[in-house]
Amino acid sequence: MRRVGADVIVVGAGVLGRSTAFELASRAPELRVVLSGRRGAGASEAAGAMLGALGEVTAAALATRHGRLRVELALEAAGRWPTWRRRVREAVVRPRGDGYGTGTFVLLNAVGSVLDERSFAAIGRAGREFGVPVEEIEPGQVPGLRPLDNDRALRALHLPAEAFLDARRWLGCLDAALEALPNVTRVPSAAVRADGTRYVLSTRGGQFAAPTLVVAAGAWTRPLVEAVDPGLTLMPVAAAEGTAVSVTAPMPLPSVLRTPNRAYACGLHAVPQADGAWYIGATAAPTLEPGDAPHLGGVRFLLDAALGQLHHGLATARLRRIHHGNRPIGLDGHPLLGVTSRPGLWVATGTHRDGLHASPLIAQELATEILDGTASAWLTPWRPQRAPISDWTVQDAVAEAAAHHRALAAEARMRPPLTGAWPQTLADGYHQQLAAAYTQLPDGFVLPPELAPLAYEHGAALAKTINSYQQGRAGS
Repeated sequence: MRRVGADVIVVGAGVLGRSTAFELASRAPELRVVLSGRRGAGASEAAGAMLGALGEVTAAALATRHGRLRVELALEAAGRWPTWRRRVREAVVRPRGDGYGTGTFVLLNAVGSVLDERSFAAIGRAGREFGVPVEEIEPGQVPGLRPLDNDRALRALHLPAEAFLDARRWLGCLDAALEALPNVTRVPSAAVRADGTRYVLSTRGGQFAAPTLVVAAGAWTRPLVEAVDPGLTLMPVAAAEGTAVSVTAPMPLPSVLRTPNRAYACGLHAVPQADGAWYIGATAAPTLEPGDAPHLGGVRFLLDAALGQLHHGLATARLRRIHHGNRPIGLDGHPLLGVTSRPGLWVATGTHRDGLHASPLIAQELATEILDGTASAWLTPWRPQRAPISDWTVQDAVAEAAAHHRALAAEARMRPPLTGAWPQTLADGYHQQLAAAYTQLPDGFVLPPELAPLAYEHGAALAKTINSYQQGRAGS
């Protein structure tokens, strides 16, 4: 089979793979870059593309060391977006509208819990601490908001600097920019392996060989890395399946509407799209293996929440598209970014809900490390072969996960009987269930609260994954 030389192979056609290929090829025109991958059930195609730094802040994030590092990374990425967007669009002859805009309204509504209140307050604190504008306004002043009375917003924050865009249009813009670069070759998904000091990508039309490989394949990254080097132990990557919909608009939506993060998820949100549609998201279901289609229960929950909490006029909206994707997340709750111990092998995955927002920063910092050989302070905390990050004790993780469970019950409008102390009995039950599930996990690994459903839904398989990871680290 004919073999063609290259300088860098990037595996993964999501936003991180495309952005990294663009940054490398545009910064170093002499570099021969091969981008391999296909569209599918990855996170990027289904993303809501809230380019939010403050909107994602939670009380837990501000209270933990690595949570704060993630907030700082998000703020840095937000500052890079205007220049990044201009560079990508300037590479395209006639770029289409990408739905870019600014402005987010965070809603603390009646269908919530104490967890919502804590995160709502944390967003305000983060704005003051980091010098980002946050203004509390009357919920009646929020444009596009028309909830049911029982689900109405009680308080609202305006984040005027938080940006957003249409994810699918942005991916199309990246595609057009890549096509305009003569030193980029795009091929479908293909097997990749190591051959001495080079990495070989085998396609139907031939082979590409390069000394540098970047694996940015989202929730599918781990098996690709294992095929290259079975002895390399990376932080395991889970998948957070998510479903969203695009619908015809009951009225123009000038800004993002969203609740705080809650109930193991990113909160309910509506994002304006380039064609005038509303993107409404999103569900979250942590799993060890990515899924290829949404669950009916998740779709029902999402639509019910949107009709009640955002705009009851959505009842007559026409469904345009159901989005489904798998957000990759490191099993310790954090991304895997940067170089590995194998020469020339780099990884970019595990970004969970931050991948599209952080893509300019990650692509630029990776390119700098690859081209200049200098370590990035932004990527160093998230090395793929790190020891597990844990800012939690088991007891604190269980308590926080139980708070998410109570928030989930509140959003589902569960009303327990008031006799027999049922509200407290149920709260105690959540805590006991989670404590029992965490007890079954191997010692030395504290599952972050946002992944707690893995512990009680996939306990045996999760324990096996953690044991394999710990044994791999012990043997390396």
